[in-house]
Amino acid sequence: MTPIETTRRRFLSSMGAVGGFAVASLAMPYYARGTSSRPVFTHGVQSGDVDTKSGMIWARVDRPSRIAVEYSTTESFSAPLRLPSIDALPNSDFAAKCLLDNLLPDQDIFYRFTATDLYDANSVAEPIVGRFRTAPLDRRSVRFAWSGDTAGQGWGIDYVGMKTYSTMRLHEPDFFIHSGDTVYADNPIPDEIPLRDGTVWKNRIVTPEKSDVARSLDEYRGQWKYNLLDEHVRAMNAVCPTFYQWDDHEVLNNWSASTDLRDDARYREKDISVYAARAMRAFQEMTPIRTLAAQPGRIFRKIAYGRLLDVFFVDLRSYRGANQGDANADLFGWRQADWLKRELAASRATWKVIACDMPIGLVVWDDHGDKRGSDAIANGDNGKPKGREREFADILTFIRDNAIENIVWLTADVHYTAAHHYDPARGAFKDFLPFWEFVSGPLHSGTYGPKELDMTFGPEVRFIKASGTGIDQNLPPSAGLQFFGLVDINGQTEQMTVRLMDREDQELWQVTLDPAGGSV
Repeated sequence: MTPIETTRRRFLSSMGAVGGFAVASLAMPYYARGTSSRPVFTHGVQSGDVDTKSGMIWARVDRPSRIAVEYSTTESFSAPLRLPSIDALPNSDFAAKCLLDNLLPDQDIFYRFTATDLYDANSVAEPIVGRFRTAPLDRRSVRFAWSGDTAGQGWGIDYVGMKTYSTMRLHEPDFFIHSGDTVYADNPIPDEIPLRDGTVWKNRIVTPEKSDVARSLDEYRGQWKYNLLDEHVRAMNAVCPTFYQWDDHEVLNNWSASTDLRDDARYREKDISVYAARAMRAFQEMTPIRTLAAQPGRIFRKIAYGRLLDVFFVDLRSYRGANQGDANADLFGWRQADWLKRELAASRATWKVIACDMPIGLVVWDDHGDKRGSDAIANGDNGKPKGREREFADILTFIRDNAIENIVWLTADVHYTAAHHYDPARGAFKDFLPFWEFVSGPLHSGTYGPKELDMTFGPEVRFIKASGTGIDQNLPPSAGLQFFGLVDINGQTEQMTVRLMDREDQELWQVTLDPAGGSV
């Protein structure tokens, strides 16, 4: 075992069992502590968007505070480096994040926040600590997890909690991709839900912001704060960076320019763009996503994770046209599509993973009951590309024409897990190279039955595990159908192994992919 691995395992061990923390301020959620004379870190720490030389870190306090930030390459914080202090103020709901830069590759980084009350210099919080590891420059093996869909359909924090997060943590991933539906702003959390077997699901924690749909900025912020009250989530965040993207439920189910709220009494403001703006601000404030000064709020981005891996995060929600009434409405938008083509062509990493918030060949209706409108890429006619499929077909043809190899698509959204292989020999559209798409989720939400396949791009289901349909769907997390995926890239062979897992840590299916060409 290398010194780096020894240090990492010792730190993971010091975090204790599920829900345990080495830092006293995380011993219990803030709402249980009562009034404190000192600032309190309310929702743990988070890190994200880590590459070979930098990473974002995040924390939140309960009052206006000046936050000191230190980091070190040792768990003991010997000779730590200190950054300029950050003021946590009401305009960000007392959340603060910053970039740690000029780091060494493949290095354990321990970071520490300490808060001082802005109005009482003698009132200082217990410090709170987190850890991440920078990406390697060499061919060190890489492991990461992905999934989506947290706290949906009213299934909140019960007496077990969001266990899938702790199961992922046991695998010690280098990072975790949250593939959208990171919160469910349109799904209130009730006190309890009757189950079909006569028992009752009881949500142990219900906050005011989660007891109704989110409308105000504070209520959208509260969606994030709710998830961070879960001990499994906080334990994962303390030791594993999360790379975030969003989908629809951060705002409202299937939202687009054609969303009509006129008959929805829950929403007093009827312009969906108002809620989207509030949700975007909360997303940026409450996650360790990088902030781009030139394009504030932009989610699509590339994270270069060394010689073996580039991860491309696309955003199929912010630039889309109407789901209803416009058959040619975009999903990517031309600027994002051009960016993706340009960055894929420039990539020299062995593997190019495209983290996509919606599946490619599964039919996701905007109006499920009447099967009208499309919320995703596929339109359900199994024919030549039309509407949004044309935009996607153009990207696939660009990949083929530029001989861009080793592309894998990862997604969530549909609340089950599956492996799809796409091949032009099976499709109505022929101008692309075969590729894989892997689906996983939910992390802690209701589980649903399989979606219809659209054969435009020739998908074939190689594996699937889902609930039944009709009354046999929207099963609670306690039913066990909560899923995540694990990806391992071997540093010597450069092979990629993808495993589909459930929250009890059972391996459901796996495949090993050989790279074409290899890294440069």
